[in-house]
Amino acid sequence: MSPFERKFGKYAIRNLSYVLVFCYAVGYLLQMMDRSGFVLSWLTLNPYAILHGQIWRLVTWVLIPPSSGGLFLTLLMLYFYCSLGTSLERVWGTYRYNVYLFQGMLFTIAGSFLLMGYCYLFQPQIPVIYGNALHFLTIDTPYEYFREIAVLFSTFYINMSIFLAYAATFPNAQVLLMFIIPVRVKWMGIFYAVVLVYQFIQTGVTGKIVIGASLLNFVVFFLTSRNMMHLNPKQIHRRQEFKRDLRRNTGITKHKCAICGRTEVDSPQMQFRFCSKCDGNYEYCEEHLYTHTHIKRN
Repeated sequence: MSPFERKFGKYAIRNLSYVLVFCYAVGYLLQMMDRSGFVLSWLTLNPYAILHGQIWRLVTWVLIPPSSGGLFLTLLMLYFYCSLGTSLERVWGTYRYNVYLFQGMLFTIAGSFLLMGYCYLFQPQIPVIYGNALHFLTIDTPYEYFREIAVLFSTFYINMSIFLAYAATFPNAQVLLMFIIPVRVKWMGIFYAVVLVYQFIQTGVTGKIVIGASLLNFVVFFLTSRNMMHLNPKQIHRRQEFKRDLRRNTGITKHKCAICGRTEVDSPQMQFRFCSKCDGNYEYCEEHLYTHTHIKRN
């Protein structure tokens, strides 16, 4: 366990995938209720608007859902990414999965401001289509200019980073392509990685910043976890359990439950309390504090 995890692990959000999927569901609901897109336009990651007081956009852009092809595909996508995220959290741990997702979101936010700086310096106008006519927005009308650019920063590449991380962690897992063809996840991961690299090469600077910022967290994950890529999830879990037992057996702990023997090393988020009704200094975890049998000397 790293010093950061020991200090901030208790603040990690459990089942973060469910929270993310709930945000997508709210975004899809807003899309169905507001066909004009007026409401969602106030939620996008617009760096110019953020600097002018609309700071809620730093959070609400997560509500902008990836594009879908109808209600069925939307529900399928929500279920698919929820199951992927849950599997990653179970193997990595809640803290590390939280760091992975929030790191990707922070990189995306930083990328939007980097793109704004680039536009001010090197891209004075962008082409947009209104109706059937081509128009050019200039940097002289910054709000409308960056409103068009803000829609490029969505959760699509965040989802893609989740899938790539899943493919790297569970390379031999199988999924049914088109509900019929069994395919190993690693081949799908390689295919999508090739597509993303191709898109990155073919697109302009704007697209490069969008793709690079959104997927930078996977690059960081790959570089920091390359020594564990050859291990399957069970081996990773056993390695983590071994390190935890080693720290528990060789280190000195401050708290230990008199019933189950758990310490703050085993469960950093667990609370420990002494029982005032027991004779002696007996400490219990929060699960056994009110359920144990009181120890009496007489």
